[in-house]
Amino acid sequence: MIELQAAVSGALNGSLYALMALGLSLAWGFLKVINLAHFAMILLAGYLTFELATSTGLSPIATIVVTAPLMFLVGALIQLGYERFDVSELNSLLISYGLLIITVQVVTNIWTADFQRLPSEINPFSAESLAVGSLRFPMPTLLAAGFAVVLVVAAALVLGRTYAGRALQAFGQDREIASAFGIDHRLLGVLLAGAAGASAAVAGMLFPIGGTLTPDLPFEWIGLVFAIVILGGIGNVTGTLYAGLLVGATSGLVAVIWTPSTSPFVVFSLVVLALVFRPKGLFPQKGG
Repeated sequence: MIELQAAVSGALNGSLYALMALGLSLAWGFLKVINLAHFAMILLAGYLTFELATSTGLSPIATIVVTAPLMFLVGALIQLGYERFDVSELNSLLISYGLLIITVQVVTNIWTADFQRLPSEINPFSAESLAVGSLRFPMPTLLAAGFAVVLVVAAALVLGRTYAGRALQAFGQDREIASAFGIDHRLLGVLLAGAAGASAAVAGMLFPIGGTLTPDLPFEWIGLVFAIVILGGIGNVTGTLYAGLLVGATSGLVAVIWTPSTSPFVVFSLVVLALVFRPKGLFPQKGG
C-alpha cells in the first residue's frame, strides 16, 4: 500500500511538472525555439501570485486573471524579438538563458533570497487533502493534476481540430511550404508563444500553493522538465502529460523502494534510453 501511495502521489506531483513542460515543448516543437525564459515566466508568475494574494487577500487561484494575461504578453514579446532578429534554435537557448538569469536576479532584488510561503489563511489548499480508502492525496497536487489535464486537452483540441492548430503543425513540419500556402507563421508563432506564457502563469500560480518559493527554483526545475519534454516527445502535448505522470510515479516509487537520492539516476537513465531507442519520445503521435 505504501508503494501505491508513493506511485499515485508521485504521478500527481509529476502532473505539475508536465504543466511546466507544456509551453516549453510546444515552442520547441513548432517554433524551433528552446525557450529557457519559460522558467523565468513560471518563477515570476509564482512570485506575483504570492504578492497579489498576500497584499490583497485574493485566493491564489484568482490571481491568474492578472498573471495569465501578463505572461501571455511577455511570451508574445519574447517571440517577437526572436522573429525580429531571426534568432536560431541554438541562439534562442543562449539568449533565453540570459533572460532567465536576469529574471532570477530581479526576483532576488525585489523579494530577497529568503523562502516565501503563502500564509494558511490565504492558502487553505495547503492543509486540505482527499482521502480515498487508505490513500490520501494533498489538494495542491490534485489541483495541479486538474489544471494539467484541462490545459493539455484544450491544447490537443486546438492543434487537432482548428485551422490555427493544423497551420501550426504544418509550419512546424516545413516552414517554407507552409509559408507558400499563405500561412502567417509570425502571427501564429506569437500567439503560440503567448499561450505558452499563459500556461507558465498557471504553473507559477500552482507552485506556491503547494510549496515555498525561492529565486533559484528554476535551476531545480530545468533537468526534470527537459526530461519530461524528451520522454513525451517534443511538441507532443498528450505525450508531455503521460511523461510527467510516468516520471512522477517512477520518482515516487524509487524514493520508497530504494532512496530519494537515486530518483534522478533512474529518471535520467530513462531519458538516455529514450534518446537511443525512441528519439521521438515514448508516446509518439499518430503519424509520428
